[in-house]
Amino acid sequence: MDILSLVGLIFGVGAILLGQFIEGGHFSSLMNGPAILIVAGGTLGAIMLQFPMPLFMQAIRQMRWIFFSPADSGEEIIEKVISWSNVARREGLLGLETISETEEDDFARRGLMLLVDGTEPEMMRSILEVEVDTKENFHLAAAKLYESAGGYTPTIGIIGAVMGLIQVMENLADPSKLGHGIAVAFVATIYGVGLANLILIPMGNKMKNIINEQTQLRYMMIEGIVSIAEGDNPRNIEHKLLGYIG
Repeated sequence: MDILSLVGLIFGVGAILLGQFIEGGHFSSLMNGPAILIVAGGTLGAIMLQFPMPLFMQAIRQMRWIFFSPADSGEEIIEKVISWSNVARREGLLGLETISETEEDDFARRGLMLLVDGTEPEMMRSILEVEVDTKENFHLAAAKLYESAGGYTPTIGIIGAVMGLIQVMENLADPSKLGHGIAVAFVATIYGVGLANLILIPMGNKMKNIINEQTQLRYMMIEGIVSIAEGDNPRNIEHKLLGYIG
């Protein structure tokens, strides 16, 4: 689990709530159902209109990446590749067939099957790189959903503020209704700006960093698989792959 993401979320939201408390405000004053409905519902509707269903669903699946890594670390991948290389040197490339059948990672399994099939190294590299690039573009497009949502929420918050002010203007003769309209106006703005800058935009940026890191690790795996196909020594493969993680 990525503890830094959890700490950052708690710290960011907590600092604002603590500041509200120190200034003499009450947490309950920030809870407003209509404002939540306007900002959350309006933003959700906007991103549904902007993104096709596959990207929308992928963005939801990628949400867990903020707290849980989607794949092995660089050290774990190097350990895997070296073990594959040792098996290939002892038993030949066909010895990797059993390993490929039990490999959980789809990308690694396809790479192993290309090795078992005796695919030429350069063809193997080309096939795997196309898959990496395609997947990277798809995941980045899904990550942009959060950036887009972060762009919509402040504007929709302003819409909520204007709606609240309209309600205030319509009830100037009835002071008992003014407070509710003003609350919706200001709280909707807080929700819009806060949701964008504390959650959605940081999530989108972190997701892009994770995707870039995973793409780099995929290229590292490709280099290792191609090196096995070329018959490189396991120790030399290890030194080559360590350059990817510093």
